Amino acid sequence: MKFKFVHNNLNVANIKQSVEFYQEALQLVEVRRMEKSDFTLVFLGDGITAHKLELTWLKGRTEPYSLGDNEVHLAFNVDDFDAAYELHKKMGCICYQNKDMGIYFISDPDGYWIEILPEPRG
Repeated sequence: MKFKFVHNNLNVANIKQSVEFYQEALQLVEVRRMEKSDFTLVFLGDGITAHKLELTWLKGRTEPYSLGDNEVHLAFNVDDFDAAYELHKKMGCICYQNKDMGIYFISDPDGYWIEILPEPRG
C-alpha cells in the first residue's frame, strides 16, 4: 500500500485576497476552482511539484479563524532567497526571522505562517 501526498487545506476569510497573496508572495498559480452555493475551493500549484494548496472559503462566515498557537505551517524552498526576502519585506508580510538558521516566516492575510527556506546547498 502506498499513500501519495496530494494537498494541504487552509480555510480563508476572503478568497480573492488570499489567492492574490499566494500568487504574489509565492508565485503559485490557480489550477482548479470549485464553486458551490455555500463554499468555494481554489487549488494552487507551484508548477514544479504535484502538491497543491487548497484554499477553502466558507460563504457567509464572518468571524476570523482561530489558529491556536499557529504551530502548524507550510514551508517553501526558494532558489533566490535574497530576492524572496526583498519581495516579502516590500509586501510587509515577514512576521519572524531566524538569522542564525537562515530562514524567515511570512504571514498570509488570515495569519497562517509560511516558512521560507533557501534551496539546499549541495
